Amino acid sequence: MQKNFLDKKLLASALMLALLGAGCATEVKTNQGDMQKITGLKTPESVVQANNGKIYVSEINEFGKDGDGQITVIEDGKQRVFATGLDDPKGLAIIGQTLYVADKTKILKIDVNGNVKVFVPASEFPVTPLFLNDLEVDPQGNLYVSDSGDLFNTNKGGAVYKINSQGKVQLLINDTQDARIKAPNGLLADNTGHVLIILDFASGVLYSLNTQTNKLTDIAEGFGGGDGVVHHSNGTMYVSDWKNGKVFSVNTKGDVAVLKSGYQSAADIAITKNEKYIMVPDMKAGELDFVPVQ
Repeated sequence: MQKNFLDKKLLASALMLALLGAGCATEVKTNQGDMQKITGLKTPESVVQANNGKIYVSEINEFGKDGDGQITVIEDGKQRVFATGLDDPKGLAIIGQTLYVADKTKILKIDVNGNVKVFVPASEFPVTPLFLNDLEVDPQGNLYVSDSGDLFNTNKGGAVYKINSQGKVQLLINDTQDARIKAPNGLLADNTGHVLIILDFASGVLYSLNTQTNKLTDIAEGFGGGDGVVHHSNGTMYVSDWKNGKVFSVNTKGDVAVLKSGYQSAADIAITKNEKYIMVPDMKAGELDFVPVQ
């Protein structure tokens, strides 16, 4: 990957803003040991781990076919279906004991028993979403969701929204306000909600959005089909490239390295609670991989 950073100091500043107050590594209750690859998943897109160690994976199954999507839960290496009847579930986030899912044009919430309810219908957005994708949560309990827009055709209609605990939707930025917003995907919020890292799928550019001033700043590029972005408490960020099947590390100095390659389509990554592994859904392969990190 060719490094082409506009300002490494700016990148480091943005990274630290995103990481301050994010908390230290937390050991989960289950015994993770050496995590083994999970196979046989149905178009896995996103993954998240709860504080009790359970891992949740969104499975799209067939794109565009409503009702065949599902959430699988993995506990102690064993998988079972947790919730069914979804459309095209993608981004996942957990607040308390509730799992939130970006499902096509709406946001769902799922309780600990797998009961699914609509949290934010499409009608509550300023414009009807086209392709809701990643979900992120800040310490204040706000959700952030990316709409990748007309992802496979015109790269129009991209937007990023903030959703409060009551389900009220606020537009943060869209492609009309800034043409650099083409197909926003991966999101990473800081502890204040004042800085939001945005990874664009169409351009492969990583941005920092000041949510108070709406200033969008380019901080890194070259991530191909940028999909997921997560952080480690040591300041390192990890970025997945869906198109090229790679996962990168980006340290606070702005140095980029390939953590692992060879995936068919590295989708929305996450980090385990003990920060020992990056969890990588390989969408086309139908697998969930666990990549060790220091």
